[in-house]
Amino acid sequence: MQFIDLSKQQEGIRENIEARIKNVLDSGKYIMGPEIFELEERLANYVNVKHCITCSSGTDALLISLMAKGIGSGDAVITTPFSFIATAEVISLIGATPVFVDICSDTFNINPGLIPAAIQYAHEHDLNPKAIIPVDLFGLPAEYNLIKKIAAENELFILEDAAQGFGGEFCGKKACSFGDFAATSFFPAKPLGCYGDGGAIFTNDDKMVHNIRSIRVHGGGTNKYDNILLGINGRLDTLQAAILLGKLDIFPGEVVKRNQLAAYYTNNLPDQYRAPFIPENYLSSWAQYSILLKSHQDRDKTIKLLSKQNIPAMIYYRIPLHLQKVFDYLGYQEGDFPIAEKTSENILSIPMHPYLETSDQDKILEVLHAAVE
Repeated sequence: MQFIDLSKQQEGIRENIEARIKNVLDSGKYIMGPEIFELEERLANYVNVKHCITCSSGTDALLISLMAKGIGSGDAVITTPFSFIATAEVISLIGATPVFVDICSDTFNINPGLIPAAIQYAHEHDLNPKAIIPVDLFGLPAEYNLIKKIAAENELFILEDAAQGFGGEFCGKKACSFGDFAATSFFPAKPLGCYGDGGAIFTNDDKMVHNIRSIRVHGGGTNKYDNILLGINGRLDTLQAAILLGKLDIFPGEVVKRNQLAAYYTNNLPDQYRAPFIPENYLSSWAQYSILLKSHQDRDKTIKLLSKQNIPAMIYYRIPLHLQKVFDYLGYQEGDFPIAEKTSENILSIPMHPYLETSDQDKILEVLHAAVE
């Protein structure tokens, strides 16, 4: 059994993808070929924003966005400690300082009610609060109504980290449409993934699009030898764009299937496990299906039982960001963000992808029931 089975997905779209790849090979336009611009237009239309700018990874999507806004030394960027390293890594890479905020115990997303205290913390440490990076964790958008209110009151820029969130919704709006900028990832395991690295930035800001596109290609101006900004080599390969175009054709149906599979899990889990919570008016794209156990000992036992049946399981995230060695210099201690820490100890993700068979889910659920008997 696969944790995420890309081979089953490929069976249904391989002919389409191979035809698109052949078009790229025939054209020889491997860098910034026409597929890039077709993909950007289709992604923008799907999310319902004005602009989509593809790039080389979800990490670079975050990095380019912060660079475009001129965030750097002396600035504070508020974010969650319960995320992949890239969320906070990019903040440090540009010389700014991550300021963490604990998560909600039910959704695992950043707790907006704690953001004002983080803003005050930044001021007390002689930092200028400039931005918030909420994360749409496991496919579920963050609580943007309150986040936007706080951001507006404090003149903060919102960068939506939708690396896992593409396809999710809140009140009928798509993920990648909630921030001033939004960043997503097309890493193969993501809800919409390519066969390598890739990412995209979304925005309605007409003025900033030029900067984003420039930074993506070494800060180029009228051409690549006319450099007006500091930039990076952050382009998406044309071959990956061709693959994503083939996958985008079936993506809406896959989101529907993911939600059906998630409902089956939730309706059949033992009571001893806490199923993922989806608030009213939200739709998750289910990048992961993550359950909470009562202790890390219970988690270890469950993982062993699943492994004996050749069922893969993953832990996202075993160490919260504020306790990662790379961020020792920030001075955070164990106990600073207790909900994130407790979640890291007890969370477990089980197989989730649109091609998971009911028989496979039943096998997984059988082991989960056995683990608590």
